[in-house]
Amino acid sequence: MEIVYVYTKNRSEFGRQCNFSDRPSELHVDILPDPSLAANFIERDPCDVAIQCSQEMSGHEVNTKHIETVSRGMNHMEGGWPKDVNPQDAEQTIRFRKKVEKNEQYVNAILQLGGVMEHCIKQNNAIDSYQQYFEDEDEVEEAQEQPSAKTVSVFRDPNEVKRTVTCLSWQPDGSRKLAVAYSCLEFQKATKDMSFDSYIWDIENPNKPEMTVKPVSPLVCLEYNPKDSHILVGGSYNGQIAYWDTRKGGQPVEMSTIEHSHRDPIYKVIWLQSKTGSDTFSASSDGQVLWWDIRKMSEPTERLVLDLNKKSNPDNALGAMSLEFEPTMPTKFMVGTEQGLVVSCNRKAKTAAEKIVCTYGSHHGPIYALQRNPFFPKNFLTVGDWTARIWSEDIKESSIMSTGYQTSYLMDACWSPVRPSVFFTVKTDGTLDVWDILFKQNDATLRLKVCDEALFCQRVQDNGRFLACGSQLGTATLLEISPGLCTLQKNEKTLVTEMFERETKREKILEARHREMRMKERSRSEQSQEVSTNPEGDGEETPEDMIARIEAEFFEIVESEKKKQEEEKHQ
Repeated sequence: MEIVYVYTKNRSEFGRQCNFSDRPSELHVDILPDPSLAANFIERDPCDVAIQCSQEMSGHEVNTKHIETVSRGMNHMEGGWPKDVNPQDAEQTIRFRKKVEKNEQYVNAILQLGGVMEHCIKQNNAIDSYQQYFEDEDEVEEAQEQPSAKTVSVFRDPNEVKRTVTCLSWQPDGSRKLAVAYSCLEFQKATKDMSFDSYIWDIENPNKPEMTVKPVSPLVCLEYNPKDSHILVGGSYNGQIAYWDTRKGGQPVEMSTIEHSHRDPIYKVIWLQSKTGSDTFSASSDGQVLWWDIRKMSEPTERLVLDLNKKSNPDNALGAMSLEFEPTMPTKFMVGTEQGLVVSCNRKAKTAAEKIVCTYGSHHGPIYALQRNPFFPKNFLTVGDWTARIWSEDIKESSIMSTGYQTSYLMDACWSPVRPSVFFTVKTDGTLDVWDILFKQNDATLRLKVCDEALFCQRVQDNGRFLACGSQLGTATLLEISPGLCTLQKNEKTLVTEMFERETKREKILEARHREMRMKERSRSEQSQEVSTNPEGDGEETPEDMIARIEAEFFEIVESEKKKQEEEKHQ
């Protein structure tokens, strides 16, 4: 847009009019040069100077209003919830919403804001200033990056007598600090000069721990409070539970009494979602799950004995090795046992017998890791013996997916917090395996040799970028995961949902088929027993003869395999 402004001025304001005429030059004054002034003369080059004798008449400013711009920040908390409402607790948020929706002012405010919102939506539909109209044409397909991980830092136990890293916990506020619990879990292998201390490390300073946590017994587990990043709770080897406040130093603020604590090492402790943020519960191999309030730790607030006979007999209890709690399911929790079973429990049941709901189990050894998928809580991951298994709550007889049997024992596993199809496992040969079940199920997507000693535990940062692994000789290794493994892929949630539903349906069909075959086999065995008692049925094969025949066939197969191996060696 062109702007034209006309400046006007009267002729009389310019002074007397000049009259120019053509005539020869006239000499009025002749000043001769002074040689004495030549010494002070400085030549000027160039000597052309622009001189404007007339007055400037153009405008210097545009006649528009001056606007001052100021940059300001605003701290926005989620939803503007009141202080007494925890936005992460589903029950509290639902209760608060119902209370607000019943208020008359709420309806009036919605009706008033509805017109403003409708106006903005119409404006946005008319002209979308953020729409990229030619995005598809300029898009260039990028080459798929190979999955990888690199070592960032190594945190070593500063003591001379090395201990096993038994637990790792990331600080929830910023995740710049890593709490590492050290303990010796080999029976009667702890020496007198072995330190009880655990440490908090700054990931940017691997040379020296930032803080020393001093328990009365070596810590087997250590967890940051998700609400207060200064508070940690730990479970000791002697069965006591204690909590620390980093602002008050390395000594425990309060700890449980021996009489009311666990009788075996506490292998897992988890914070509960509550208004106070002080509730936690722990699991131990003594077969008990205890609930605590760190404000009063003289005795537990609740107790559960893992007796499958539902008689709360400690002598028949299953030893707990792992524990799982999902905040979106506040009444449910799961326990992994030494016997290879996963026990599903309901905390809000009326009686102790009703708290144990059901069991899942097919592992040959203790379940060292148990975790629900953060995107699909109905599916959970377990690690025991040489395999990692994915389960569905709808099927109790068998897992829906499983890794192949590995050559080394698996010690820990965890899901990626950003990708629903990725999980990590560590083994006793010092190897970290990264599995992407959308990419392939038979083998790990990435296999990385972290160290030469056995890896005992691992923990992924909340953003999925960093992974910490703890070894048997007290080394905590910090790894940085490649962007492809910590970035949500296109349609990944939909594909994983379809995969889990498909595998669940397949397992249900197979289980129904197996149940039918077992019933047929049972009826056949009953008929064979009737025939064996009947003297007229001497031609039928007895169960003893069947077992003897099967054993003979088994040993024949073993001998033939040995001969084949010997022939291959000679060749």
